[in-house]
Amino acid sequence: MKLPRSGRALTAGAVAVATLITGGSMAGAAPAPAPTADPASTAVAAPDIPIANVKAHLTQLQSIATANGGNRAHGRPGYQASLNYVKAKLDAAGFTTTVQRFTASGRTGYNLIADWPGGDANQVVMAGSHLDSVSSGPGINDNASGSAAVLETALAVARSGHQPTKHLRFAWWGAEELGLVGSRYYVNSLGSTGRAKISGYLNFDMIGSPNPGYFVYDDDPTIEKTFKDYFAGLGVSTEIETEGDGRSDHAPFKNAGVPVGGLFSGADYRKTSAQAAKWGGTAGQPFDRCYHSSCDTTANINDTALNRNSDAIAYAMWELSQ
Repeated sequence: MKLPRSGRALTAGAVAVATLITGGSMAGAAPAPAPTADPASTAVAAPDIPIANVKAHLTQLQSIATANGGNRAHGRPGYQASLNYVKAKLDAAGFTTTVQRFTASGRTGYNLIADWPGGDANQVVMAGSHLDSVSSGPGINDNASGSAAVLETALAVARSGHQPTKHLRFAWWGAEELGLVGSRYYVNSLGSTGRAKISGYLNFDMIGSPNPGYFVYDDDPTIEKTFKDYFAGLGVSTEIETEGDGRSDHAPFKNAGVPVGGLFSGADYRKTSAQAAKWGGTAGQPFDRCYHSSCDTTANINDTALNRNSDAIAYAMWELSQ
């Protein structure tokens, strides 16, 4: 998650012409059910997302940071290696991947977009997270956690051969920490016609905080209710997300009129006594004491929060794309 404007240097934000690199093949949409089929009987439940798989991605992203100066920041080798890791997994699973190139602060940055073959291309349900870290640390909660959970959800789509009515798209953004540069570039590149095809964008930025809260964006009512229903089913109370409002990659989509939603487990705000009473953890301490620091490593993750939020991502993607 990027720093608020008052706490970060302004970036150049200049963007170059996009370069598109694609892989995989596009297939047609799945055949419609027989006219006599009961639509309710054809709905497919979301799978459980294996927490071990999500954590394995975190371990790989930590190793990439360790091998590349301790970070995965925009324009640095660690970011490129992170993108290559995610792209290779998606290509092998049968996604059509696109790498979009831009320039910010004098360095080349990249977005990675992955489309699952099939579904109505005029109704796109999209999940995204930023893949870059700050330069001061490996960025495992911020935001390898969101990136890994979105990746594993995409891979679960492939494993299940899921073919919903709507088209599924997944994204990993560059240069979020410099001011949402990558996601803003993508939204601008779509034009009004492309933006109108996105029926919902779901954002996941920090979902494994070590002293976690359970926060839901209160933007689009349908997306918000979908997440709240999931957590209610677990008996977990949620709160409206306010700490990161406008500070992550949903903002460019929201500003362009795209319905948005998402999840968040907290950054450097401190957990209140009331929040500790309902969620556990330590009152008076930050949700993430290692926010934007070198200690944001694989040791800086709460497995329960990561597991719940990962499953919530899959639940929402399945529900909203039926």
